[in-house]
Amino acid sequence: MSAMLGAPPIRIRSGMSQPGLSHLNAAGQVHMVEVGDRPASDRRAVAEGHITMAPEVLALVLEGRAAKGDVLAVARVAAIQGAKRTWELIPLCHPIALTGLEVLIEPSADGSGLRLQASARTNGATGVEMEALTAVQVGLLTLYDMVKSADPAMTIGPVRLLRKEGGRRGLWVHPAVQGPAGECDG
Repeated sequence: MSAMLGAPPIRIRSGMSQPGLSHLNAAGQVHMVEVGDRPASDRRAVAEGHITMAPEVLALVLEGRAAKGDVLAVARVAAIQGAKRTWELIPLCHPIALTGLEVLIEPSADGSGLRLQASARTNGATGVEMEALTAVQVGLLTLYDMVKSADPAMTIGPVRLLRKEGGRRGLWVHPAVQGPAGECDG
């Protein structure tokens, strides 16, 4: 019964650092971060993810021969819709006004499937990392849904944030990425 009323607060022992846990208040309770006093700034985030599939299924997708039609176009639209609805899916995300979202879907470098990259932009008080990551996940799930009958063994992942810029912390680039993250063709 107490779980329905909310979990007990997380107790943080004094002297222990909890970097980056902005969704916990001083009492260790979950809350939505206040961003109203932050200045608006141009913000951007780029994320990517992969879906592996059988070579013959990849060929169906790339050649536009999938039974459900233009799989890539549907996945692009789904990724855009996912980004726009992130705040409805992730409980502590703020609704933000996206100023742009570009989606690139291309064969993976190793030929094992597809790579989906999303680049989200806004001018606001909070970042767009979750929107970029949600776009990638929803796009990849849509790719899976569109051709699952041909290859139910497809695997989604890894998904990661490649780059974010703007706001208080400025530029951040994933440590595994050599140089700046690639731009989306859009």
